[in-house]
Amino acid sequence: MAFNLGGNTYHPISVDFITSSYRIVGKVLVTYSGMMGIMTDTNSSVVEVHDAQLARLDMPNRLADRFEIARLVKKQIVAICLSRREDMGSVGFNSYSPSPTYPLRLVTASYEIIGNLEWAGRFDVSAIMAKGTRDFITLYNARIAATLVPTMHVESPVMLVNRNLVDLFALSVQENMDEEV
Repeated sequence: MAFNLGGNTYHPISVDFITSSYRIVGKVLVTYSGMMGIMTDTNSSVVEVHDAQLARLDMPNRLADRFEIARLVKKQIVAICLSRREDMGSVGFNSYSPSPTYPLRLVTASYEIIGNLEWAGRFDVSAIMAKGTRDFITLYNARIAATLVPTMHVESPVMLVNRNLVDLFALSVQENMDEEV
């Protein structure tokens, strides 16, 4: 189903948002630029989520509330989980050759995130985390888990992670998130 609003054609995609204290599941109307287009739009500091279902992190399987439309502040979103690579938008398809893949572990104040980063050219953490680039890092085959609530975890083929909220950035050498140190 597509909608024509203001000359642009929009279609709904299913999205799972993770904030510091809530998980919000719903639909976002996007154009060909997908979710990345919504998140890089400097004309808006919020993202509209339709048919939004809200769950608290400490009770991730219990519905706290439901909204026809919820508006999330972009800079407060920790991660965005997408079910398909295409939902990220056309920005994900502008490379003709496959980029090297790097397994990463990212840590925020409340989450541990593992996933694969596709990065063309020399791997440079400063370039990935530098100001002036997109605020969200794209990880593939990713998993996010709440550090204080072990039952709260989400696996996603594509995850956009807010680089401004990352405390630790490391190339991962272990596959299992729960191994003992």
